Amino acid sequence: MSDPGGTMRVVAATTRLDPAALAGILGRQLDVITRGQARAAGVTDKALRHRLRPGGPWQALLPTVYLAATGTPSRAQQEMAAQLYGGPESVITGPAALPCHRIRAPESRFVDVLVPLGRQRQDAGFARLHRTSRMPERMYRFGPLRYALAPRAVADTVRGLTSLRDVRAVVADAVQRGTCAVPELAAELAAGPSAGSALFREALSDVADGIRSAAEGDLRDLLRKSGLPMPLFNPVIFDGDAFVACPDAWWPELGVAVEVDSHQWHMSPQDHERTNERQRRMGSYGIVVLPFTPKQIRSRPGEVLRAIRDALARAAGRPPLRGLRTVPAAAVSQRRGAPAGRR
Repeated sequence: MSDPGGTMRVVAATTRLDPAALAGILGRQLDVITRGQARAAGVTDKALRHRLRPGGPWQALLPTVYLAATGTPSRAQQEMAAQLYGGPESVITGPAALPCHRIRAPESRFVDVLVPLGRQRQDAGFARLHRTSRMPERMYRFGPLRYALAPRAVADTVRGLTSLRDVRAVVADAVQRGTCAVPELAAELAAGPSAGSALFREALSDVADGIRSAAEGDLRDLLRKSGLPMPLFNPVIFDGDAFVACPDAWWPELGVAVEVDSHQWHMSPQDHERTNERQRRMGSYGIVVLPFTPKQIRSRPGEVLRAIRDALARAAGRPPLRGLRTVPAAAVSQRRGAPAGRR
């Protein structure tokens, strides 16, 4: 694959336009081109100014980086421009890199790009350059675009966030979808800068303990302040060797489970039916199941706590459930090499 940022390897500039060379560059780079590449294809400075004139066929996206089209550039074209602006070794990271790994990303109008320490170019427009001594040795390529692998992209994203809930949402989503393993994220935490790592460390600890979504994190925060006993999050319950369920929160001594029913995981009638079947299965073993929505946990925390407190109090007065075996989420992840999902 040709290097879309390889401006240093373009043939020497000529005063004669080479339409085939120009079309080849634009075809490879989503209609985005640098000034050096244009000149090498025979576009003179005068011709370049003419193309970039008001109402002309080209437009400037970043300093010395242009789009050979009118109208609003696509997100991919912005990423291409930021990568070219960063130079031939640059790699896209942060929120811009998460969607290609199927991880939900916080909204950002910027494209974050990793560049070597010696790169002196400054941020411009939507391009944010991050000088680093840890340039990725491996990357994910999608056409001409180069993206950091998922663990690095997650780490670079969350270090720029200021809310524990937002950080936990990104980390939990990466683990829940099986895109990143907790040890991979822990390695990025240890290898990266300490600035911005406090929330990353806390969120990773929560996820390692079984938190798999922002809503489950909200439930954990609520319970921490309540004085109630803390449950296990996302453990796996067995009847002998037979799988029973993987509830979001579980008090094994009392046989009480909480399910955080979010629409993001139940997008079809089949998903809804699986949720109902899981809760019916738990009920058949005598497990008390308390379903809550993320909105209830955030907007009506008092009601949620009262319901949990009442269920725990009632369960304390009944004989304990027998025959059920609980495996914590961390133990399941270590044994399988990946996090346990909901079933």
